[in-house]
Amino acid sequence: MPTPLILTGPTAAGKSSIAMAIAERYGATIVSMDAMAVYRGMDIGTAKATVEDRARVPHRAIDVRNPDEPFSAADFVAEAEAVLATGTPTILCGGTPFYLRAFWLGLVPAPPGDPATRARFEALPDPHAALAEVDPVLAARLHPNDRVRVIRGLEVHALTGTPLSALHAADPHERREAEVVWIDTPDLLDRIDRRVITMMEAGYLDEVRRLIAAGYARDLKPMGSLGYRYLTAHLLDGLPIHEAVRLTQQDTRQFARKQRGFLRGLGLAPDGDPWAAAERAFGPMPR
Repeated sequence: MPTPLILTGPTAAGKSSIAMAIAERYGATIVSMDAMAVYRGMDIGTAKATVEDRARVPHRAIDVRNPDEPFSAADFVAEAEAVLATGTPTILCGGTPFYLRAFWLGLVPAPPGDPATRARFEALPDPHAALAEVDPVLAARLHPNDRVRVIRGLEVHALTGTPLSALHAADPHERREAEVVWIDTPDLLDRIDRRVITMMEAGYLDEVRRLIAAGYARDLKPMGSLGYRYLTAHLLDGLPIHEAVRLTQQDTRQFARKQRGFLRGLGLAPDGDPWAAAERAFGPMPR
């Protein structure tokens, strides 16, 4: 398989625009490495590649599931490998840590899900606090609102007696050959705040209203992500809209900090040149 280019980094850092520029120069396909972009109808709140962008450059792992359908890290790896198998220059672009880890380092051997065990943890008043007791390393990486991964961490510990973070640390997989670049910017927090406002002006609230009207429950993983959670609370519970926006900005900033911490844990630093990495992955830049 050809060497892929991976452009990762915190949300709102400018990864997508760089990926588009490189993809147009090399005729590459972009595989979205964003766990929420896979869901149909969730466009504004995920900063998904626009229809116009997708007409200019082929994209994968976008709009492949409805919000009530599962999509796993293994599914993401399969999407990426399907593109690589064609020999097409391939850019993985996004900031979902577990997708990056699954593709670059391999999937961790862990037991399949157990519905009864999962239901027990779903019923806890504070699953994140429970995870912090049995797997503090994983709990530190996850936002309390990331219920799917928090519950999975509790489930794996209950089924194996071993913290999921320890399984990750002991994983013998070697890193897949890839050019990996951490994209970042010093004004990230301001960019995050501005982007949330821009999303609201673009119709973010109406997008959430349509999802609710379509019957997607608030306890679905996508509906509980970042801003979707708070805009749903505004529409269903009367949370003031200014507070929904403030909490969305706050949670997104916290998520960005966790993304940076995850990348540092992989030994990466935000000092790479994406164009030089593209030449190493794909060859001399076409003129």
